[in-house]
Amino acid sequence: KGKERILKAGKDKRSLAYKGGHIRLGADLSTETRQARREWQEIFNVLNGKNIQPRILYPARLSFRIKGEIKNFLDKQKLKEFMTTKPALQQILRGTLRVENKTNKQTKDQSNKVY
Repeated sequence: KGKERILKAGKDKRSLAYKGGHIRLGADLSTETRQARREWQEIFNVLNGKNIQPRILYPARLSFRIKGEIKNFLDKQKLKEFMTTKPALQQILRGTLRVENKTNKQTKDQSNKVY
């Protein structure tokens, strides 16, 4: 019962005190989820610097509001496709999106083979 109270308090406050010491509770995410979230970090920082107020939602979706509408992206390719319709967003994120097509990757892999 005490454990449940601690977890509930941790969700509400994110920081707890116990016997004079501070306890910080964080999300317990898998390695894959942490890596997927990390891949959004550069884009997140650029958008945040432009005061667009991005969020990274669970498990690893980028979300932000543009022209009053909330947009969510599961991967960089979807964001890149959306950006083609928003020149202002293209300008903001110029140089941050490096998405390889599967066909380009296969071509690169094949060109690196030694015969």
